[in-house]
Amino acid sequence: MKQISRMAILAVLVSLLSGCFLTKIVSTPMRVVGATASVAGAALSIFPVVGNEADAALERVDGTIDTAADRIDDIPI
Repeated sequence: MKQISRMAILAVLVSLLSGCFLTKIVSTPMRVVGATASVAGAALSIFPVVGNEADAALERVDGTIDTAADRIDDIPI
C-alpha cells in the first residue's frame, strides 16, 4: 500500500512539473561535472607545457558538456 501511494504521488508530481524543470534535473549534474573539470584544468595549468595542454583539453570538455546540456534543456517535453 505504501509503495502504491508513493507511485501515485510521483505520477502526480511528474504530470504537474513542467518539462523545463525535468530537463534541468538532468542537465544540472552535467554542468557541475564540466565546471569541476574546468577547475581541475586550471589547477593543472601550473605545470609548464603539459599543464597548459591539459587545461585546454579540459576546457574543451567543459564546452562540450555545456553544449550537450543546452540541447537537453531545449527538448520540448
